[in-house]
Amino acid sequence: MSTRPSSRQPDRALIGVLKDAGLIESLGETTFEPLTGGVSSEIWKVETSDLTFCVKRALKQLNVTALWLAPVERNRFEVAWFRTANGIVPGSTPRVLFDDDEANWFAMEYLQPGDHAVWKSELLDGRVQPAIAAEVGRRLAAIHAGTAGSAEVAVQFPRTDIFQAIRLEPYLEATAERHQDIAPNLYELSRRTAGTRLAMIHGDVSPKNILIGPNGPVFLDAECATIGDPAFDLAFCLNHFLLKCLSNESAQPAYAASFQAMASAYLGGVEWENADVLERRAASLLPGLFLARIDGKSPVEYVTEEDDKRKVRRCARGLIKAPPSRLEEVIAAWQRELAS
Repeated sequence: MSTRPSSRQPDRALIGVLKDAGLIESLGETTFEPLTGGVSSEIWKVETSDLTFCVKRALKQLNVTALWLAPVERNRFEVAWFRTANGIVPGSTPRVLFDDDEANWFAMEYLQPGDHAVWKSELLDGRVQPAIAAEVGRRLAAIHAGTAGSAEVAVQFPRTDIFQAIRLEPYLEATAERHQDIAPNLYELSRRTAGTRLAMIHGDVSPKNILIGPNGPVFLDAECATIGDPAFDLAFCLNHFLLKCLSNESAQPAYAASFQAMASAYLGGVEWENADVLERRAASLLPGLFLARIDGKSPVEYVTEEDDKRKVRRCARGLIKAPPSRLEEVIAAWQRELAS
């Protein structure tokens, strides 16, 4: 029995657990459509005579050029993040319909594309609304506030190795290997982030993982979820506004406005610690993440020109050597680089 999915349907093992869960009955009345867009999971849209849903199963080897392995158990933590976040901000995630810890897969509601635009596509196409960025910031802060210091939430996320394997090593530490002169700075950012465990974090708050629905932003793909540093989620998302300035020059002012709107809305919701302290961590971490999307294991696909990559390196390296304490310093430094 093959464990590799065909172009038309998943493997027999996954079909078997879907039947056992009562989600499908007859294959003759069921259609499977593979969904693309991520590198870390096998995802199917499943349609039966009376139900349409998505099935997600984690991959051990991520679909990137570099060797990048990650524990498949991350599926269960994604489910825990969805359920917890949705309890704090209703509608902020898809509803989980069924999950199986042993098989490392789960089913969730399918959100119709006609009603749920992918935020990344909107931003790349120049449809940039700072109000949406602000709402993402507000929802993210509410989720962090609702889980900060909670023993009940923390017990659901006992592991730290997955976040290390999927985020800190391939981003900050892999980048350090290519920039030996600032490697100590990048390793220190990695150690500090790993050692800061204040709230439930998503770990991949990227526009590709956010849908803009009729009732506001919906977060997807929480495979990196853990108890960690809320500043990581903030910095990880703000990074994308910096990068997208290289994709659409005419929209640069709107990207900067979105950066500022999200940062302001998020920091306004910080109540579990001093907001200035959190901002300092986010501001010093952001340049490392910025550089990582050029020279880490997951380079952003739309920055291809060498001159653009040099701009990122110049700006990021300068900020890594002299860490900023405010997010405004980061966007200001990047705007100066773009204008030079």
